[in-house]
Amino acid sequence: MVLMAALMALAPPMAVCPEQGVRITCVHDGDTFIIDRERIRLMDIDTPEMEAQCASESRLAVRARDRLVAILNSEQFVVHRDGQERYGRTLAVVANSRGSVGDQLVSEGLARTWSG
Repeated sequence: MVLMAALMALAPPMAVCPEQGVRITCVHDGDTFIIDRERIRLMDIDTPEMEAQCASESRLAVRARDRLVAILNSEQFVVHRDGQERYGRTLAVVANSRGSVGDQLVSEGLARTWSG
């Protein structure tokens, strides 16, 4: 498996994706974001779904999504791509100067480690 990395320098600021319309560069949820229309799934974590039936899980999903926005906007990051998953999203580990973005969300209690 070949890993490809791209430094995200001078990328436009991330925001929460709109519910409808074109999604070019934005954060969908706590483990999925979009850059230049490429859907990227953080492969090392899992976060609650935005459409959760449970109110507690739904609140955690919003917190995870909003924290991912903040982390991605805080400094440059690198996307280590590793193929695609069944929904066509790019699987990747994303890192900044503090390490894996996924690990940061796990340490804050907003995600769980994903092993596939």
